[in-house]
Amino acid sequence: MKKEYLKTPVEHIDITSINTVDIIRAMRGMSFTARDLAMASEIYDKMLRDKDCAIILTIAGSTSAGGCMRIYSDLVRYNMVDVIVATGATIVDMDFFEALGFRHYQGASSVDDLLLRSLYIDRIYDTFIDEDELQVCDRTIMDIADTLPPRPYSSREFIREMGRYLTAHARKKDSLVQAAYEHDVPIFCPAFSDSSAGFGLVLHQHQHPHEHVSIDSVKDFKELTMIKIKAETTGLLIIGGGAPKNFAQDTVICAEILGRQVPPHKYAVQITVADVRDGACSSSTLREATSWGKVDMACEQMVYAEATSALPLLASYAYHRENWKIRKKWQFAKMFEV
Repeated sequence: MKKEYLKTPVEHIDITSINTVDIIRAMRGMSFTARDLAMASEIYDKMLRDKDCAIILTIAGSTSAGGCMRIYSDLVRYNMVDVIVATGATIVDMDFFEALGFRHYQGASSVDDLLLRSLYIDRIYDTFIDEDELQVCDRTIMDIADTLPPRPYSSREFIREMGRYLTAHARKKDSLVQAAYEHDVPIFCPAFSDSSAGFGLVLHQHQHPHEHVSIDSVKDFKELTMIKIKAETTGLLIIGGGAPKNFAQDTVICAEILGRQVPPHKYAVQITVADVRDGACSSSTLREATSWGKVDMACEQMVYAEATSALPLLASYAYHRENWKIRKKWQFAKMFEV
């Protein structure tokens, strides 16, 4: 019966095979979300054209499970982002999980969740995951931790080890974690343990109670701030909101606290469905961030849309404009090599 629910895999969209330049240009003459998306696409392309700009991609939500997984790895592969800040679920439960050979499946939002639980099937809205396979992912994280010298690691350091592991063990290509490792693009997860990584690291620490690997989120913050200080000119491509968004924005303030004056993020695009009225970080506008000194108001755009519908259009537009071909390769991961 379980196989009846796990039979149609989610297919990840390929932005390189679909050219959206003309439709985005046409949307520029429209109104509402269409014009917002066109303006956001142009701002992202402007980031790519700016020879001094380092681009920080932040990801929250389940767009990877929903079919955007290849977009993110392609942005790395084609030098369209330089740093990634994401939720642990995006990196571990979704990307690393599929790199191990597992899949997400098309399902339904109107379903008997108690039945799914009895079958060990997890649901993300209308997408299903095999919990037995997810626990293999948990234990693989434990296995990686078991091979490392016991000490505190930033999430960036640990995710780099995950990428190294995939170079020898991946069963699926196009992994974001592996691509980031191979192209020296650092990935940060400010809440890394809120994912399969957390379960795996708990298992690791349970078996090695006295000497073990741990994750130092303060080290993450310091490392990401060092990147902002080195780059100075930065642009944000924000998918969703949450901790990744605020973590990336806060580097401007953290640099100031460290005695280094850096400019606010010069460019910013956010794709979100969050409502601004609840006052939460996910829904705070980019202009609100200006009051904190985090974002420059001159080149920012909010897009109120569900990201799996808007991101492919924006990313394809920027890819087919081809300004990524003349960009500097920052390779920030090399900053932290001993």
